[in-house]
Amino acid sequence: MTNESNGNGVSTSGHAPTTPLSIDTVNKRVINSEYAVRGEIVQLAQKLARELEEGKGSHPFDKVVWCNIGNPQILGQKPITYFRQVLALCECPQLLEHPGIRELFPSDVIARAQLLVKQIPGGLGAYSDSAGALIIRQLVADSIARRDGYPASPENIYMLDGASPGVHYMMDLLLRETRDSMMVPIPQYPLYSATLTLYGGTLMPYLLDEGAGWGLDVAHLKAQLAKARDQGLCVRAMVVINPGNPTGQCLSYQNMRDVLSFCHEEKLVLIADEVYQANIYVGNKEFFSFKKVVCDMGLLEEVPLVSLHSISKGFIGECGRRGGYMEVTGFPEAVKDQILKLASINLCPNLSGQICCALMMNPPQAGEPSYEQYRAEKSAILGSLKRRAELLVGALNRLEGVSCNAAEGALYAFPRVTLPAAAVAAAKKLGKQPDWLYCRELLAATGIVVVPGSGFGQADGTFHFRTTFLPSEEDIVLVVEALAKFHAAFLAKYGGLTEAEVKADLAAATGANSA
Repeated sequence: MTNESNGNGVSTSGHAPTTPLSIDTVNKRVINSEYAVRGEIVQLAQKLARELEEGKGSHPFDKVVWCNIGNPQILGQKPITYFRQVLALCECPQLLEHPGIRELFPSDVIARAQLLVKQIPGGLGAYSDSAGALIIRQLVADSIARRDGYPASPENIYMLDGASPGVHYMMDLLLRETRDSMMVPIPQYPLYSATLTLYGGTLMPYLLDEGAGWGLDVAHLKAQLAKARDQGLCVRAMVVINPGNPTGQCLSYQNMRDVLSFCHEEKLVLIADEVYQANIYVGNKEFFSFKKVVCDMGLLEEVPLVSLHSISKGFIGECGRRGGYMEVTGFPEAVKDQILKLASINLCPNLSGQICCALMMNPPQAGEPSYEQYRAEKSAILGSLKRRAELLVGALNRLEGVSCNAAEGALYAFPRVTLPAAAVAAAKKLGKQPDWLYCRELLAATGIVVVPGSGFGQADGTFHFRTTFLPSEEDIVLVVEALAKFHAAFLAKYGGLTEAEVKADLAAATGANSA
């Protein structure tokens, strides 16, 4: 029997109606989710890049400079030699039998590849265990134990295709209905808001204090939690990004203790996004993992903690390889079984990313043949990032109406920009946010791609943009010069800044957390 329809999707045969495919019939959560770092402005930049490549159109720049996302190798950063050498031998293990192998590769590279090839059943072309190959998880656990000074178990390690799947797992696990909520920092990396929307949960923001170097105030956390509960929300978890994205701040040890005490008291899962742990540029700052701090406090089994790390960031930048892990502690075994089930539905993370993650956590050691080259490459990348961060932040702070906290860590600056009233009005006329207009005109004038602060969340009445400092040291100088020229022209175009506008912007920024 056929299911006839009157043409409007309404059944005429008494059966359930058909649902023709259209934008009106797809999942509204997908439509409502937003991911600014590859949003509208980036899509326009991709169109401009194609036009430049094909010699079409007329633009006042000769290339697009991608400052929208932490993607180091697309901006010329070279891969770490040791990682690529081991990966090459694992991808093509026949090379290990070549008579000239020791003339081509250092002995420690050969030994590491032999270990991995032997311990990964079927090699890189076969499925591994759903949580990741045991040898990989053991290597990662051993490294975590060395880093933190406390034991780590491979049974608590889940290898991932980048850190992002771990966020999806936690959203899928914890969000049961719309009332379920997570506390997320504002500004935030939009992965969190987007996935909360996709899984039907509710975001409860907590504001980082821009006036205090993007600090985290526990009193504000408590106030926001009370507000959420007054609204009938069930807060399940809290997200912390340390070092921060997009803000670049590094939490102090005491601040981390305060956060863990808060989660312990309120029975919240803590999701610790620690993918920038190698990116610390300020001498008086030091990275501590939440795993170490919770162990120091004697609360390892009392606070459910999810720690995320990735090969995409740090000094490695192997973004396209998609490798990462999460360590899960303080979870009941029955709940961990459900995490494994989620991982099993995806079969397994890719083996190349797993291996690269194990190498990131277990690099060459002093005395090994590859150590000096590895150390030199790592130092060169991190040293250059530090110089670029200082150059960019310094230049931003010299622009009229712009202020930018120091980039203590991560790969980004998040400057606040005071915009003329005429620019705000022009953006509203277009139905856009004022910082979108600024970023859109910056792209059109210079080819520089940055992301509006509204895509990350910001205090009401303030405007920002996020930019990486990943362009090469030569290019970052050109970026700074182009940005300064554009900024002056933008202010002039929209009538300049008045003293009242500057004061209003400052008041909005300093009053955010007390609101």
